[in-house]
Amino acid sequence: MPNPATAAAAAAAAPSSSSKKSAGDPPESAGAGAGSVQKAQRSKPARPSDDADKKLLFSEEQTKRLKDVEISFPIVYGTISFWLGKKASEYNSHKWTVYVRGATNEDLSVIVKRAVFQLHPSFNNPTRVVESAPFEVSESGWGEFEIAISLFFHSDVCDKQLDLYHQLKLYPEDDSAPQSTKKPVVIETYDEVVFSEPTEAFFARVQNHPAAVVPRLPPGLSLPPPAPLEHVNEKKRGDTKDHALSQWFMNFSEADELLKLAAARQQVQAHIVKLRRQLTKIDGPPQQSRAASGQ
Repeated sequence: MPNPATAAAAAAAAPSSSSKKSAGDPPESAGAGAGSVQKAQRSKPARPSDDADKKLLFSEEQTKRLKDVEISFPIVYGTISFWLGKKASEYNSHKWTVYVRGATNEDLSVIVKRAVFQLHPSFNNPTRVVESAPFEVSESGWGEFEIAISLFFHSDVCDKQLDLYHQLKLYPEDDSAPQSTKKPVVIETYDEVVFSEPTEAFFARVQNHPAAVVPRLPPGLSLPPPAPLEHVNEKKRGDTKDHALSQWFMNFSEADELLKLAAARQQVQAHIVKLRRQLTKIDGPPQQSRAASGQ
């Protein structure tokens, strides 16, 4: 992972046979399919430097770090776009939403202070700052473009921002399929934001939060009782379980990711076997001719 932390750009979608318009003056760009899942990442925001630690106005207890401990927060970022159908025009054909959510649709405001979405320069006020969950921006337009997403964390979490990149897709991958106003194009990327050596205060604050993946502590290490979750009723506003678009959200889990990795490994092994057979056929005749000439 780079330092300071950045997330790898989402895996590029395969270009389709026909292209669609892109925002502004750039060349036309190809669409991607509904329900596409991008490559999973594991992003690790950088730990503050010693100089940065000295600048943090926390007590010694608050800044005491847990060695060999990591806390991770599975997240999903992506876009959902709807074709406007009869209401569509040349320069306003789709309505879409770009978002960052918890992988299990839990409230991310426990770690995220604000999210900044950088849209195409052709939009009015292209830099959109969202100060509270749900962290999302909805717009309408006609073009596809890359959206930069910057997550800023609370001061006790991390003092570095995390940069993500997502390609907005408006059109389904299968160009032969008609567009539908009821079935959107969904592109999502699963990621895990990892915080190494968290402070004891941060660990105590989030260890009972449903969005956190908390490891077992090293033997002999004892901490104060976990802090209660404050303002529980308010935090429910940041959950995306009952989001208007939740029916289109994809399900992600560690088990699913392991199954996908196992399937990919099998495909690679099968491809290796196939290539070896092809190489054997290619290398066979020369060996026979050399043997014949030796006689």
